[in-house]
Amino acid sequence: MKRMIIFCMLFFCSSVALTAPPPRTVKYKQILKTIKQLGTMVKDKDAELLHTPENPVEGCLYTAVTCFKKGIQKLQPVSSQKNTDFNRAIRLINKFTYRDPGECESTCESYEKKTPKEFLKGFENLMQ
Repeated sequence: MKRMIIFCMLFFCSSVALTAPPPRTVKYKQILKTIKQLGTMVKDKDAELLHTPENPVEGCLYTAVTCFKKGIQKLQPVSSQKNTDFNRAIRLINKFTYRDPGECESTCESYEKKTPKEFLKGFENLMQ
């Protein structure tokens, strides 16, 4: 009887562990959700244009993420009422890291400047 209970417990624990998504996937989904939320909170009119990487090649992903993180710092909230949510979202995105520096010849300045909403859309596409 004890063996059967131990076997059932072991089976249950292993099946739960196998069905849980990897932590990296959960982190990416959280970042993606935060970027979408920022899209509604960001000031788009009379705002600074930001360098927006589009379709970076495999070796330039680190540079693209770095450009987006620098650009995020320049975003401004639409109203002061949403300022706390805006700051929380910015902090969460700043914690995001990409560790593969790779070989890339392009810099942030080489990318086209776009409005904050288009900038966030580009970041969202990269994260997907």
